Amino acid sequence: MALIGMLDVSHLTVLLFFVGLYGALTQRNIIKTVISVGVMDLAAISFFMLANYPSDGKPPIAGTPVEVMADPVPQALMITAIVIGVSVTAMCLAMAMRVAYRYDTSDWDILIWRNR
Repeated sequence: MALIGMLDVSHLTVLLFFVGLYGALTQRNIIKTVISVGVMDLAAISFFMLANYPSDGKPPIAGTPVEVMADPVPQALMITAIVIGVSVTAMCLAMAMRVAYRYDTSDWDILIWRNR
């Protein structure tokens, strides 16, 4: 219980990234690998959004003093990263479906041994 109290949100996002990396490296199913890469993407986006966010930052709206304004550039970059991540996930799932229909399996090991 004391360990959880010492963890910051950025530590949890790094932990979530490595959970996704473990899943991507150990899963034999293509769909589970794609999901694990999606978890890694979510963790990276969360880390960059939350790592340097000022606790007293205000949204960059007209009339807000510059000293207390949150930087909008990381937020804009992460929105772009979310769109790219969704597109890459969709393409990976479409290719996984095509491979599964053609070879009747979604197991990495079977696909590797079959195509040698």
